[in-house]
Amino acid sequence: MRLARRLFAGFALVITVLAILVVAISGQRLARELTARETDQLTREAQLLATEWAQQPNADAEALAHTAGGALGHRVTLIASDGRVIGDSEFADDALPHLENHATRPEVAAARAAGTGVATRASPSRGDTELYVAVRSALGVARVSVSTAQLGDIVSSARNDVLLSALIALAAALALTFAFSRAVTQPIVELRDVARSLAAGDLARRPSLSATGEVGDLGTAMHRMAEQLAARLRELQAEQDLLAAAIESLHEGLLAVDAHRNVMRLNDSARRLLRADRPVPFSADLLPRDALLREALAAALAGQPSGPSETVIQERTLSITARPLGDGGAVLALLDLTATRRLEAVRRDFVANVSHELKTPLTVIGGFAETLVTDDLPAAQRTQFVEAIRVNAERMRRIVDDLLDLSRIESGGWRPNPSAVDVAAMADDIFSAARRARADNAVTLETAVDPRAPTVYADPTALRQVLTNLIDNAVRYTPAGGTVSVFTALGSGDAGAWVGVRDSGIGIAPEHLSRIFERFYRVDPGRSRDAGGTGLGLAIVRHLVEAHAGRVEADSAPGRGTTVRAFFPAGPAMPSEAEMHDSRPYAVTGP
Repeated sequence: MRLARRLFAGFALVITVLAILVVAISGQRLARELTARETDQLTREAQLLATEWAQQPNADAEALAHTAGGALGHRVTLIASDGRVIGDSEFADDALPHLENHATRPEVAAARAAGTGVATRASPSRGDTELYVAVRSALGVARVSVSTAQLGDIVSSARNDVLLSALIALAAALALTFAFSRAVTQPIVELRDVARSLAAGDLARRPSLSATGEVGDLGTAMHRMAEQLAARLRELQAEQDLLAAAIESLHEGLLAVDAHRNVMRLNDSARRLLRADRPVPFSADLLPRDALLREALAAALAGQPSGPSETVIQERTLSITARPLGDGGAVLALLDLTATRRLEAVRRDFVANVSHELKTPLTVIGGFAETLVTDDLPAAQRTQFVEAIRVNAERMRRIVDDLLDLSRIESGGWRPNPSAVDVAAMADDIFSAARRARADNAVTLETAVDPRAPTVYADPTALRQVLTNLIDNAVRYTPAGGTVSVFTALGSGDAGAWVGVRDSGIGIAPEHLSRIFERFYRVDPGRSRDAGGTGLGLAIVRHLVEAHAGRVEADSAPGRGTTVRAFFPAGPAMPSEAEMHDSRPYAVTGP
């Protein structure tokens, strides 16, 4: 409301000054008008007196002056040609000789010279200021005068009336001014508040459109501006949200640094790769102290793009690309190559392992074949060489078959078709095949099926391959007199069942246990090759189980045997709770 007070004060000052000017000017104008009119009146009266005096030359001047003064109500003075006062309505006969000679009075001198004289001056005989009008006559000069105090009273009375009127008008004008200032300033104050709200971000605030004239036009324009601003801010926010979502969804890390080396923005991938958990903004000096990262950032801040360059930060292989920004800042892109480099290493190791695994049987086959072709060998030795060629060819076939199985599973070309499988029956079939393959029957094969989990929900072919590989490994590494057992267990807290193979063999050292499911990984390479293993069995087991959304675990210690178990999630063919309670333990043992 400061504007309203300023407007009211301004209008009040202007109106007050105008009222003062009106009173002053009207008083002066009234004084001049009264003086002029009084002068005209006195001139006519003096002329009438001069004419009357000239027509009565023998009349008593003193008596004429008193008679005329009483009739006119003004002071009447008759002055002889030599300047003597011979009649005055204000003085008696005996006082006239004591009056000064009036020949030098301004109005008398002017009347003698021009016929009429007017003067306003102090009267030495009366002691006040009077207005004198003198008219020349044949007998002398007739003068009529009036005290200016009377004119002053009239002017004062008129000025008081004007002042009262001005005060009344001033009060009315101030009231109107107050109402007008409120009417003018209220829309302006509202527009000010709306503008402040818009500047503060409150885009829902709108001005009322009740004002008229230019203020109303301004309110309409501000209303439209607020609507357009809100629409543009919504569009900008939508674009910013889209950009932020796109940046956050990138697997590539993005890092924005301003000209003052402050990190202003980084997405979740950049935080994860650089392990930066500080809220932005923060100094770029707090980033990991990697030389390549610092050099790329310094070059981009200097206006020079760089990269892509590869470095290792926080045990991750990163490709860093830096680009300068127009405002002197820089943006860095971080691409995580850790998985790629690991896969490349795995591929190199895989190629090396496959080459190594195939090279040995190929060398054996080639050597024996060359010997058979070039040498004349005895029949028994020739048969021995041919058998060696067959064994190594069979080993190569198993390696190729396992590689094809792994390739088909990993590429997604194989999908399990699960159903409820009787674990005990399948284990019995596999045990029979194992006994036929190993004639010495030096290892005891048995099953220990949990009555609560007699079946598992799995692809029968895949489960057979899983159990076959696990049993073959267990038999291969279990010395004579040992035991290999197939078991099941109900998953604790999981909707599914465990199936596994437990042996009493040589066991596995802890440092090897985490890698036994890798392709071609062997705890004892020489022993594994001698036993006929391909090094791919456990890798196939892991992939088959994971294809069922399950998992594989291993537990072992040197000299205490090994346990490998696979968890298969439950399916519609799993037995009900009643069936679980009605089931009886199932166990098959063999020599």
